[in-house]
Amino acid sequence: MMKMLLGVGNTLRGDDGVGSYVAHRMEDGDWNALDCGTVPENFTGVVRRNHPALLVFVDAADMGVPPGEFRIVPKGRIQDVSIGTHSLPLSHLIDFLAGVAETILFIGIQPAIVRDGEYLSEPVQEGAERLITVLKKGDIEDIPVL
Repeated sequence: MMKMLLGVGNTLRGDDGVGSYVAHRMEDGDWNALDCGTVPENFTGVVRRNHPALLVFVDAADMGVPPGEFRIVPKGRIQDVSIGTHSLPLSHLIDFLAGVAETILFIGIQPAIVRDGEYLSEPVQEGAERLITVLKKGDIEDIPVL
């Protein structure tokens, strides 16, 4: 089963770069991980060519939970939690890719700091590492839904 992860975010805006961080750390034979930066729509061709069974978007999301916590965000709630540093809303991108992948999920990680700087705060980096472990183990069903 082919699994694809698209890390989304702006690495120049602190914790907003967490999606890119996760993509770079997903060195696992079961996952094809891509750092999409602020333009995930530029990667739709790769997704369409690969037809993954599971497509996961990871991005910073303001969900009102402690920094570093992560949640599966239903498509209808993505607009509510989006930090909006990318050009196309992820909900539109998910609609565009519907039918290309068997399952599409958006996983948000709560940021602590979103301001100029190339770093992740400690709780967000720790949360990203926990998420990576969950994904590599295949325990997605253990991720709470927002």
